[in-house]
Amino acid sequence: MLCGELRYKNLKTMKINRIDGRKNSSLVRREISVLRERLSSRGNIVSEAGRQRTIEIFGEAISPQQVVERICCDIRVSGLKALLDYTLRVDGAELTSKTIRITKNELAAAHRKADAKFLDSIRFAGKNIRTFQEKILRNKNVSWKIGGGYIRERYRPLRRVGVCVPGGAAAYPSTILMTIIPAQVAGVNEIAVMMPPTKLGAYNVDMLAVCRELGVSEVYRMGGAQGVAAFAYGVDGITAVDKIVGPGNMFVSLAKRFVNGDVGIDMIAGPSELVVIVDGATNPAFVAYDILAQAEHSPGVCIIVGWDEKAVDTLVNTIAKEFSKFERGDLAKTSLEKFGAIIIAKDESDACKITDLIAPEHLIIAAQNAELLADKILNAGAIFVGSYSPAAVGDYAAGPSHVLPTSGTARFANGLTCNDFLKSSSVMSFSKKGLAAYADCVESLSGKEGLTAHGESVAARLR
Repeated sequence: MLCGELRYKNLKTMKINRIDGRKNSSLVRREISVLRERLSSRGNIVSEAGRQRTIEIFGEAISPQQVVERICCDIRVSGLKALLDYTLRVDGAELTSKTIRITKNELAAAHRKADAKFLDSIRFAGKNIRTFQEKILRNKNVSWKIGGGYIRERYRPLRRVGVCVPGGAAAYPSTILMTIIPAQVAGVNEIAVMMPPTKLGAYNVDMLAVCRELGVSEVYRMGGAQGVAAFAYGVDGITAVDKIVGPGNMFVSLAKRFVNGDVGIDMIAGPSELVVIVDGATNPAFVAYDILAQAEHSPGVCIIVGWDEKAVDTLVNTIAKEFSKFERGDLAKTSLEKFGAIIIAKDESDACKITDLIAPEHLIIAAQNAELLADKILNAGAIFVGSYSPAAVGDYAAGPSHVLPTSGTARFANGLTCNDFLKSSSVMSFSKKGLAAYADCVESLSGKEGLTAHGESVAARLR
């Protein structure tokens, strides 16, 4: 049973709308569901600007889901012609079969132009990511002997992977590291990257320099649903992949959902999320920056959970004083007003239950008993324990991938790892004597199921 009170904080006017969850045990669950629905990746909600843009491109007002279905089906049927057409209509980029792929010379030139300090940072982060992934790789075949034979589980890397890298609102070189290096550690031979044809994507020197630094030479100027479809189905000059990974906007997420089954995908990712657990021992100056860092994603869900109201109020007041210091301060404020929340829990135990209910992408535990609370949490993509563990270090340099489950899917999903680029096969070998030990069981079960040829396939070998 959850209890607590949920308060949405309007940081511009400092007015608090209070809802007391202690009078209604389902309140927290309901309010979190409402918040998630506003950031849903199902494509049901369209702004007026989005509606007008859809009319311009397609000649009619259709939902984002219908947009994605139309794009994916067109590319599956018409291939490269449809891909280039949608790249022009959606992205405003006029490309050809020769210019949609970034050349090795272009990648090398970008690497030469890149700032030396930036490349040093890429190497530092890349080394940490690679080390972490190598330590968790399932690279050992498991086997044991059975009556003159053996059973084993073997792992093989995927043949070919497509990586989605965003490039609309900002440039994300860290995402290149967090997606490509796990695939390389797994042993994937063919890694293809797509970036939208924008100044923050495929025309960004830093983004191309990171690809070159990692030894990836297959990079395409394409994005959105059309890029996902090209990877899934293949077009002239772009071979279909076995799995598509990486974040993107709503259209990328909807397209990954549409092609899932034709190819594998990592997850359906929504807007970024952060939960911070605080108490009287929390340093408000530290955590205020964590909140602001999350909010500047805009949109981004940010929820403060605490049982000490004085500590929570101090934190909120600290946050309100810091917006003007940052480049995206206005966006951060708007994001917190729309998607921020404060939950006053009954106690530590209640705070953990609420956090598990939310199942956040990122969780910072800045309370006194941080290690103890971390052990109680079941559902979170990445957990940052203690006052000196900001989520930003996980976003960029610690080692685990920042491609993490969102929208409550941390209840059953995990962040992207090298093991997501492996597939396993069971291998079995029996001698005649070994097979005999299983014969009665197979005959009994196959007979119950009416599949008598199954039983006979064993019996015939033993006669």
